[in-house]
Amino acid sequence: MKTHSYIKLIKKGNISDEIELERAFILERKLYLMAKENPELSESRNAIRTMIKDYENKNWNSESVISDEKIINSDTAEIIVENERIFLSKRKEIIKQKITEIGINQQDLGLILGHGKSYISELINGISPFSIKDLIVIHKLFKIDLEYLIPTIINQNESLRINNSILKLNKPKMALV
Repeated sequence: MKTHSYIKLIKKGNISDEIELERAFILERKLYLMAKENPELSESRNAIRTMIKDYENKNWNSESVISDEKIINSDTAEIIVENERIFLSKRKEIIKQKITEIGINQQDLGLILGHGKSYISELINGISPFSIKDLIVIHKLFKIDLEYLIPTIINQNESLRINNSILKLNKPKMALV
């Protein structure tokens, strides 16, 4: 059985930073919408809501110190996660459009990829991550450019680390694009 990303968060039992908090907000909303069709997701949604409340009570209560750095971290996390949400939303629309054009449904795609109906819904809605194999099959099946299926954004810290490594290598022709 595949491990769902939200199950990993629930098993972890807490939210440890602002990016996880922002992702939890989006996940909670998706689970709310999906629970209408899959009531078994309500329990997971409630667990995420509890973790959100616990994190906010610990880190954003009236007694905690709210520094400029904390606000900047929160704002940055919000931007990062919003960009992730936009990417996933566009990917979802592209895949749904191709499904319609070919004349199949999500259940048919699930059969092709070897997944059940509810799991394929979680993949398309961004609740659970697609495997690389799934994305390659979708790419070949629907002729969708990989840049629309796989996020190619490198976060600022990683980008800085890579650029510093390139400088140390003294390879001026090499650059992170």
